[in-house]
Amino acid sequence: MNKWFNHLFQLDSNGTTVKREVMAGAIGFFTIVYIIAVNSLILSEAGIPLEAAILATILTSVAGCLIMGFWANVPILLVPGMGINALFSYTMVQSMDLSWQEALAVVFISGLIFVFVAFSRFAKTLSESIPQSLKEAITVGLGLFLMLIGLEKGGIVEKGTNSIIALGELGDPHVLATILTFLLAIILFMRNVPGNFLITVVAGTIIAWAFGLIEVQSSEGKSFSISDYMEVFGAMSFENVLSITFWIAVFSLTMVLVFENIGLVHGHVGFIKRPEQFTRAFQANSVSALLSGIFGTSPTVSTVESAASMAAGGRTGLTTVTTGLLFLVSAFFIPVIKLIPNSAIAPILIIIGGLMLQNIRHLDLKDLSESFPAFFIIAMIPFTYSIADGIAIGFILYPILKISIGRAKEVSVSLYVIAVLFLFNFVFHVIS
Repeated sequence: MNKWFNHLFQLDSNGTTVKREVMAGAIGFFTIVYIIAVNSLILSEAGIPLEAAILATILTSVAGCLIMGFWANVPILLVPGMGINALFSYTMVQSMDLSWQEALAVVFISGLIFVFVAFSRFAKTLSESIPQSLKEAITVGLGLFLMLIGLEKGGIVEKGTNSIIALGELGDPHVLATILTFLLAIILFMRNVPGNFLITVVAGTIIAWAFGLIEVQSSEGKSFSISDYMEVFGAMSFENVLSITFWIAVFSLTMVLVFENIGLVHGHVGFIKRPEQFTRAFQANSVSALLSGIFGTSPTVSTVESAASMAAGGRTGLTTVTTGLLFLVSAFFIPVIKLIPNSAIAPILIIIGGLMLQNIRHLDLKDLSESFPAFFIIAMIPFTYSIADGIAIGFILYPILKISIGRAKEVSVSLYVIAVLFLFNFVFHVIS
């Protein structure tokens, strides 16, 4: 069996083992499993039945992870993306008055465009058109964003009334549990203890229970009806496919999908030092996004939390396949999964974010035309709470600064087009 896994996932050549990959996949699962509840609730805001949304989220995550694992052989987790799900429910459905069935059709068509880009020379062209400084900035910005999410999940910081971020109540049991779990997590990580993140999740859950933060009796779940889900599966509506609103939604979603995932995939394959896998990973990402519309959810993305699997030692697709299979099993154990508190997950997100921040050392700080757009990406991703908006601002600023100092030729034609498209997207959202 080990020989089969080694042949299929090239474990030896990537310096890893079956045990390490499976452990990393489990860590990735426990880090990202919150998406089942969160994404389902956001989709329900669009009118999709909650139970069906839960199954759609699980099945899409299973399919995405298996495609990524077998096709690209990298430990990148594909699940419905945060931010994009808000775009689906609150912008396309609630603001643009599309039905959720029409919004799923938008997801499908955006996925088709994404697939065309990913499987054509455009993927390489777009990737090469993005300066290295912006690529590094995206990784750093994502790291800072991940730290912010971890700090918020742990209650250490929170959105204040008179400031963007305020310090949480240090006497709060949730905060104390997070701090204790973080101290354990960072010590285990620094000492390179095998399975340190998984130990953190288990120990963090026990700590939270000791603080009275877990009520086991309240975890009774509700069985799901496949027949209810079948009303959502393949429920795309193309009735208004000729309307301007429909295609504006397609444009906005496609822009976010393509360029957010270029940054995410590049950051992940760079993190594991396997940049040659970018094309296949990007292709897997596109197919998964296409299938999302069929399964009945907002598109999948290469999640920031994938870094948790990588930091735990994951280097191949076996990690991702493990996570995908655990998502499948999770359909039967959702009440148990709900017992894992944020205080047990937050420290892992903080540590992984800190690891990604180290890429800032690759920026050329002497060339301000390179560093300033990078700084804006780094700052705006967490401050706007939007990966797409942060990337867009940096991409728009980069050519402007190059033109202002007479170095316009350093900017590729593709990047000029991308910047204009991002600017157009901003203008549309302002006037709408």
